[in-house]
Amino acid sequence: MKILLTGANGFIGRHLLARLVAAGHEVMPAVRHLEETDRLLPKPTSIRVDLNRDTTPETWLPRLVGIDAVVNCAGVLQGSHKQKIAAIHAEAPIALFRACAAAGVRRVIQISAISAVDGAGTAYAASKKEADDFLAASGDTLDWIVLRPSLVYARGAYGGTALFRALAALPLMIPLVGSGQQVFQPLHVDDLADTVLRALETPSLRGVIIDPVGPEQLTLHRILTDLRRWLGYAPVPTLALPLWLIAAVACIGDLLGGTINTTALKQLQFGNAGDVAAFTAATGIRPRRWSDALLAEPAQLQDRWHARLYFLRPLLRLAIAATWIVSGIVGLISEAALAQSVKLFGTGVSVLAMDTTCLADIAIGLLVLRRWRPVSMAAVQTLLVVAYTAFLTGAEPSLWLEPFGPLLKNIPFAAAVLMLAAIEVER
Repeated sequence: MKILLTGANGFIGRHLLARLVAAGHEVMPAVRHLEETDRLLPKPTSIRVDLNRDTTPETWLPRLVGIDAVVNCAGVLQGSHKQKIAAIHAEAPIALFRACAAAGVRRVIQISAISAVDGAGTAYAASKKEADDFLAASGDTLDWIVLRPSLVYARGAYGGTALFRALAALPLMIPLVGSGQQVFQPLHVDDLADTVLRALETPSLRGVIIDPVGPEQLTLHRILTDLRRWLGYAPVPTLALPLWLIAAVACIGDLLGGTINTTALKQLQFGNAGDVAAFTAATGIRPRRWSDALLAEPAQLQDRWHARLYFLRPLLRLAIAATWIVSGIVGLISEAALAQSVKLFGTGVSVLAMDTTCLADIAIGLLVLRRWRPVSMAAVQTLLVVAYTAFLTGAEPSLWLEPFGPLLKNIPFAAAVLMLAAIEVER
């Protein structure tokens, strides 16, 4: 079967891509960045799409030639100026579904969310529900299935599961959102992949909305304490944080980006539980228990590294950006810096040289803060640090002997820049 898979470079999408290929299906990933999926395949088959803009059936029709089924698992938790949540979750998928009906591609599987119901109160849930409702209203035009999973987890960590691991790994205590009694039914990603395969290969399974959920209802408190034990860390107390404080942090997250934001908080409070008996009855899938899955895949060193680095990464980014920005501002306004520039460059070019380097420092700091092309920026920063160090060594070698080590500090700073580049890229 030849399958068009949207969102193939995401957390769920990558697992689906691997499982579908392993099952013998020919998969055509539909993504914005072809290299992210082509490098995972025996031969390149990805096509370039942009769900922010591909919102008409005519855009999708040429892409459906030879396609037997479509699986849509594209999604973003919270929209931004670059990621239009209404387009990604509703307008583009609905255009794709209309194109499927026109092209005769009847089998359509929509990966939605268990919170995609009235009352969730988020643009994420409402936009997901809009696409779900379109399929539900399509009648016999398409052989559609909507899957609305609960919290999906795997050995790898991404998004909310990465945040949970990081919270569980904090050294002194585990912070909780309120009392930590929010309910989940965690579903292993392999069980979701099995469900998608079953849906593709069972023609009689059609025209239904299914909630793939795990067999146990677990609180956030239980999930975090289990993850700490899984990571191999000694038990620590939990700390119930007031909701107003979490809401304030989430508002900051809305401005700066990241996993902690108002949408995530609302989704957490709304709940993520469903009927496992109905799920098993519809699909025949018996999902694994949370504790069994953790026991079957013990944490390794890299899992502990990832959990502990989660909150250190933004701190490292902020420190590096602040170093560039503050040094640039100080250089622009400091008379001592100007005097040093005159000493090094001479009176004729000192002001121009100082202003140019200071403005360049500020620009670099802002780009680091925005996470703009982190690998390229790391190369630029490293080259500049080396150039600054080499020039100052030649012009004023005594700087190496000063007690505060103005040049010596460039060595750990360059190492920090390279380390940030190594952990900043998420895909």
